Amino acid sequence: MIRFLQTPGPIKKFVLGGILVVISLAMLVYLIPSSGQNFGNPDAHIVAQVNGENITADEVHQAAQQMIQQQMPQGGANMSMLMPFFTSRAAEQLIIREVLLTEARRMGLRVTPDEVRDELQHGPAYAPAFFPGGNFIGEQEYELILQQHNLTPAKFETEVGEDVLLAKLRALVSGSATVSQSQVHDEFIKQNSKVKFDYAVLKQDDIKKGLHPTDQELKAFYDSHKASYANSIPEKRKIKYAVIDYSKTENGVQITEADLRDYYDQHREQYRVPEQVKVSHILIKTPLPGADGKVDQKGVAEAQQRADDLLKQIKNGANFEDLAKKYSEDPGSAKNGGSLGWIGRGQTVPEFEKVAFSLPKGQISGVVKSSYGFHIIRVDDKHDAELKPLDEVKSEIEPILKRQKAQQIAQNEADDMLKQARTNGLDAAAAAQKVPAITSDFFSRKDLLPGLGPAQQFMDAVFMEADKAPPDMASSSQGIVVFQLLAIQPPATPTFEEIRSKVEEEFKNERSNVLLSQKTEELSDRAKAEHDLKRAAKELGATMKTSDYVLPDGQVPDIGSMSGQAAVAFTMKPGEISGPIMSGGDGAVLELIDNQKPSEADFAAKRDEIRDQLLQQKQQEIFELFVSNLRDQLEKSGKIKINQQELKALTRSGTEEGM
Repeated sequence: MIRFLQTPGPIKKFVLGGILVVISLAMLVYLIPSSGQNFGNPDAHIVAQVNGENITADEVHQAAQQMIQQQMPQGGANMSMLMPFFTSRAAEQLIIREVLLTEARRMGLRVTPDEVRDELQHGPAYAPAFFPGGNFIGEQEYELILQQHNLTPAKFETEVGEDVLLAKLRALVSGSATVSQSQVHDEFIKQNSKVKFDYAVLKQDDIKKGLHPTDQELKAFYDSHKASYANSIPEKRKIKYAVIDYSKTENGVQITEADLRDYYDQHREQYRVPEQVKVSHILIKTPLPGADGKVDQKGVAEAQQRADDLLKQIKNGANFEDLAKKYSEDPGSAKNGGSLGWIGRGQTVPEFEKVAFSLPKGQISGVVKSSYGFHIIRVDDKHDAELKPLDEVKSEIEPILKRQKAQQIAQNEADDMLKQARTNGLDAAAAAQKVPAITSDFFSRKDLLPGLGPAQQFMDAVFMEADKAPPDMASSSQGIVVFQLLAIQPPATPTFEEIRSKVEEEFKNERSNVLLSQKTEELSDRAKAEHDLKRAAKELGATMKTSDYVLPDGQVPDIGSMSGQAAVAFTMKPGEISGPIMSGGDGAVLELIDNQKPSEADFAAKRDEIRDQLLQQKQQEIFELFVSNLRDQLEKSGKIKINQQELKALTRSGTEEGM
């Protein structure tokens, strides 16, 4: 129990997401292939050991299921096929987690109860669930939420503490990362340089039009690719089915005031509106660290003096919006008179947030220092946290309840129909429910059946049904379907005559792709030899075009993304001709016209953003290298042991369960 949670405190506005996932800090996991090591006489339920700590099959299975729920919340036909991947990944993540926890403790890092409390009360992953509006939800509801995820308070709080410990380790390991002014400048030039070029384009479609293969060529192609055509005609099935339609049962459903109140009371968290403030600010940035990692304190003092002068002007009656437009160094808000619009907790740096949420409406702060520089903050409006009243959300709740009740009624009717169908036949059972019994033609998994619409879950059930099985039941988006399998057509391999047009299309695609590559290579070679791209293009029938000025993340017609092969343009000199560039169904050769570098004024506006990008990249690289080396050391020393037999068995059982 955590009675201290009843102390009220502020929250941060974040989407709740997967707050109760056992592996909370996914960023700390760096996937590294497992070893082939096996235990001698292993416990049948132990998948791995790290420094003597066991990782069990149950833990791996639970973690794999949580991954699937997060990444594939709607389920799908591929879940069973993906289960081996998720199981192996879950096992590796649990191993890495234990490796990092062991190392953190070895390094003397610790987490206090106060730090756990602070994380639950203020952490963006937990506060919205447990402290909505800044108030603890209560011990009973807290325990109920945890029970829904098979967690006790003690286990959950231990895991939260471990996450805090891992965050400390990451901060310690990656804290040495620095980015020099020159690195920031180089990256700025790289991201903001623009190029303009002529380019000659060859199209695969044009080459395809000139291809006229003979039957002999096509038959040879069919024979050489016969394996790819094997069983390409999918299995088909024929069924009789009857549908209990949700919409029809929903028409007769009545929702009472008590129903609305009960649902509202059980789902209050959905209707809480978090605290928000509407703010404007003026930002004067501080200098970036130099190559030695030190900040120019004279520059910091000058920035503060400028902020102090602006605050003085505001107090003397100057217009805030005008000063923001003229002097603020936050380009996103400056053009709007400094307005940031509505913000919630957790969306700004702590120093800014603390002041913004503490100021009364209409008040202007003093000069506030943050990691970005010096701010002058004005609170334009405020919304306190509140719970929407029932009357305001009735219109949202009523259709939900009608749908739920309709589904329950439909389920009861379908249960009765299935019972009768297995006794008296589906025709008689459908007639008793006054719904039609429909006999389908043969259909594949991808086909649509009348009255069902898209129905993947139903199709999965039909195609898993055994031959001559009794009537069965499955859900669709339209309702619940009682069905009986009548016949099965197994998959088949088409003859050449049956798929001649498909073979011809694939032949042309393959052959034209080879010819396009050869012709684009010839275009580049000729252009370079003649020092004339336009002449070479004319000789080979290519189309000449000229690009606009384009950035590295831009797109050019017939070239595609400039981050692909065309990125070579940013390394070329004016007049230089590129090698062949392949993009989709096109081939191209470039001749650079101009490489336009960005201005230093633009650098001043973007340097902080680029610095943060580079710093995060470097921190991630440092931590990933640390994790990789640590895992390798422990595995070589025998402190990580993996039971491959148990892991394979768990993977197989997961696949069977998914099926």
